[in-house]
Amino acid sequence: MTGARLAAGIVALEFAAAVTGFVASTLLPVVAADLDGRDSLALLIAGSTLGLFVALPLASRVLARLGPRGTLAAGMTAYLGGLFLAAAARTAWMFALGQFAAGLASGLLAVFGISSAIRHLDDRLRIRVVAASSAMWIVPALVGPAATLGLEHLVGWRWTLLLPIPFVLFGRLLVVRAARGSVDSPEAPRPLLRTLTVPLGAACVVFSSGFWPVALAGAAITVVGMIAILPPGTARLRPGTPAALGAMVLFAIGYFGADSLITVLLTSVFQVSLGQAAIVLSAAPLGWAVTSLVAARFTTTCLPAVGLSLTAVGTALVAFGGSFAVALAAWTVAGIGVGLAYPGLYIRATTANSTGLTAAELATAVITAECVGQLLGRAVGGALSSTGTGLLASYALFAVALATAAIAAR
Repeated sequence: MTGARLAAGIVALEFAAAVTGFVASTLLPVVAADLDGRDSLALLIAGSTLGLFVALPLASRVLARLGPRGTLAAGMTAYLGGLFLAAAARTAWMFALGQFAAGLASGLLAVFGISSAIRHLDDRLRIRVVAASSAMWIVPALVGPAATLGLEHLVGWRWTLLLPIPFVLFGRLLVVRAARGSVDSPEAPRPLLRTLTVPLGAACVVFSSGFWPVALAGAAITVVGMIAILPPGTARLRPGTPAALGAMVLFAIGYFGADSLITVLLTSVFQVSLGQAAIVLSAAPLGWAVTSLVAARFTTTCLPAVGLSLTAVGTALVAFGGSFAVALAAWTVAGIGVGLAYPGLYIRATTANSTGLTAAELATAVITAECVGQLLGRAVGGALSSTGTGLLASYALFAVALATAAIAAR
């Protein structure tokens, strides 16, 4: 019963994360206009990202100091306070501060939830939870933007911004009740100043304002911080958990980097309409979500490598296919590849093997790997695309990153 309650809580939290993401993305133009922040979009977006990165090096310390109940209480207080502050904001800076608090809380709560899953769920159940969590993005992807806009017209963006709260509260309640009384073993904290280089580098990327030397410098600083947080051997792709975490970083660089630029690629290079570009954009997440449900039924160890190889091929074809139809088919294949690869890769990345890491440290490591990969993919891709090198070079880099991830996944 405890495992079932915990699994249900984690799946509910993923649904809440999907709702939160689509609500925030859909409301961004309305918020920017109302807060006179059209020239401060980076500031409006930055808060939650920076809060998440600040939370990662602090999460295991907070969990060890406060325990599960204290961590949940602190996280939920910061989350609710931050969200209400953002909803009541009158300036872009106040909105960003509220988002920072909410992002900080989300990072703490994410480490808490994942570490609880590592301690309480066996590999077979965890891989099914990962697949079900991926499927939680299907409904928000299909109806989230339209529902958000409808609610915004009825009650305004400030009340609509609070929409995810019931889902987050429900999921966290299930998780903390299932994990009640469980604590990690004592651990030697990692150097705080070194790990805080991750949010420092992230801040440089976010506030670079399109000036690519600053963005690349920030990405380099972020890599230094990432190496400080992740287990030894990750940068060398040492077999076992380190290689899986390295593959997770490379996957995130390639897939999320390509995803962030795909509408720009299609509309500016292939001259397709924004509506057609939106159709292509939704193809991969839907392919990912549906395929994950199937992949969870198999334990074949080669699935991550095969899936990442498919994603690498699909990403390359998106850029060099030359038409809407090819791009739609290629990006669908890329999403199917992620669906095949992600559940198995995630389980490998959160299994201690010989690393000796605690559950909280493993949770921090896998969140860091994926989030830093996203940051690097978007920063480097954006920097390349703003030079004479162009979008095609960015997609070549993304395909190479995914192919390398497939090799690491083996």
